[in-house]
Amino acid sequence: MTIELDPDQRAAADRLERLVDRRGRPVKGARGVYLHGRPGRGKTMLMDRFLATVDADRVKRYHFHWFFAELHSAAHETGSIDTAIERLLGTARLVCFDEFHVHDIGDAMLIARMLDALFTRRIALVLTSNYPPEQLLPNPLFHDRFLPTIARIVEHLDVLSVDGPTDYRALRTRVASGFTAGRYLIGCASTVGMVEVPIGDRTLRARTVDGDAITIDFAALCGAATSAADYVRLAQRFRRWTIEDVPRLCEVPPDWAMRLVNLVDVLYDADLELTLCAAAPLPELIDGVAGVPDISRTASRLCEISQPVSAAAG
Repeated sequence: MTIELDPDQRAAADRLERLVDRRGRPVKGARGVYLHGRPGRGKTMLMDRFLATVDADRVKRYHFHWFFAELHSAAHETGSIDTAIERLLGTARLVCFDEFHVHDIGDAMLIARMLDALFTRRIALVLTSNYPPEQLLPNPLFHDRFLPTIARIVEHLDVLSVDGPTDYRALRTRVASGFTAGRYLIGCASTVGMVEVPIGDRTLRARTVDGDAITIDFAALCGAATSAADYVRLAQRFRRWTIEDVPRLCEVPPDWAMRLVNLVDVLYDADLELTLCAAAPLPELIDGVAGVPDISRTASRLCEISQPVSAAAG
């Protein structure tokens, strides 16, 4: 199928093509690319399209949460963040990150070290983000500490906006498989039962576990002190997810809503089936939510699963 690109997408695609030679090999020392724009504007599609033309042997592609889960695991094994970074980069000549964002000062310091390693080794870098560089780590308490890293990003990468008028996820044009095979249900009844699921050094209480499928309450998963790394571990075990009793997110603490954002990121990136049983239609689910970065990305991604008007309860 021929994809008709909008002007922003065409400009980005043309720029990405310059990162590889005619044989699809990454050009050593090539200046990288930073694509930013609102959710659903085609950044990941452009990444997919570009990488389909690249020699896979010298490319590393990471989704943001999965990279940090691997980084922390490697750092634990080696006892060194720098050694862990070197291990993850390997012999790559091109590194790509989807959904690059910085909200936590601890992550910001790790990102700074990772970028320094990439730029020192003259590895070509492609980032996609919902944020232009100057809006990374927006927390005013810490933003100034990240300014040198932002300057390094702008120094080494060409910054392009991919922010056309259409949220392509809302059009639901993808074939229903993986994540998009899931369902968004309203008012569905809770499943009876309780199963303990070990994760790291803690245990979660799921409703049911059936092979590679898990059903769990929103409060049990997002109301606990879980992290994106925990979701990555669970995603490696369970391929089909049902999250029950999801309330309107304005009614829960912001950190609970933020965990749902991270969970949806992990499941979407891994292309795992998600059924969400919610108290309200999607627009109402996120209405009035404040202080939760990236909630618009979550809404855009949830648009891709089927959205019936209601679900029978009882």
